[in-house]
Amino acid sequence: MQAAAPTSQETPRDSASIMLLQDAPAGMQVLLLRRHAKASNMAGVYVFPGGKLDPEDQWDDGAPQLDQTRQTLASALAEPGTPPERAAALYVAALREAVEECGLLLAEPTAGGQPLDAAAARARLRGGETFTSMLQSLALRLQTRALVPWSRWITPVAPSMASRRFDTRFFVARAPQGQVARHDNQETVDTLWVAPRTALEQYRDGAIDLAPPQIMTLAHLARHASVAQVLEAALRQRPPTILPQAFDDHGSRVICYPGDERHAVRERAMPGPTRLLYREHRFYPERGFDALFE
Repeated sequence: MQAAAPTSQETPRDSASIMLLQDAPAGMQVLLLRRHAKASNMAGVYVFPGGKLDPEDQWDDGAPQLDQTRQTLASALAEPGTPPERAAALYVAALREAVEECGLLLAEPTAGGQPLDAAAARARLRGGETFTSMLQSLALRLQTRALVPWSRWITPVAPSMASRRFDTRFFVARAPQGQVARHDNQETVDTLWVAPRTALEQYRDGAIDLAPPQIMTLAHLARHASVAQVLEAALRQRPPTILPQAFDDHGSRVICYPGDERHAVRERAMPGPTRLLYREHRFYPERGFDALFE
């Protein structure tokens, strides 16, 4: 076996992704959005809402639109090398992307008795208003307390499905009640509430496309029966950092994860298989689909 040749040495861009969850009669569901077929990155793939960090996501400490201090958010993120202002910005980015991409607003009025109008907030953003200005205009405070860090994924040096590298923090949150998720028909073209295992079954059957981070994360989420269980598990753990490593096995591409014998980090970072094989335009565990849930 030979290591795959690196294709990109660029520094990964900071980004944030939010896994919005809801309890349904048939079990817990997660929100997936389909990327536009002409998107520059992961075209046509179903992803969690998210995107890269914007300069406007970095706020001064004590900003009235933030419900926790930057230091508190940095402590929860548990990344010693990430300064508090950058840690807080990642929370802001995740919440901003939720509004922009699917119209879900995790915020609260700063004055009692005021209604929360997610549609109006999204309309202001579509009209060109900045996220900070929108929150100020509508007198809203972000609910960073609703977000719990889940994991940190860094795109490999040789990306599998993308031309850019990202350093993405995945958060979990309960979807706000009384709001309806809708794709924006620009970056995203479909909205799917689905049980994590069902999403993986649809991927296996060719009905949807997923990237490896979503595959492994959905397999992890599928081990929990409710939103409360996911949030409790997230609060108990230190968010693992996952930098996949790739190699070629007789002409087939293999991605391995911490804990695999070929990975530089020998300690496991998450349950499930420690490697995925790429064949017939799909990523699969070596021992077959069911190995995702072992």
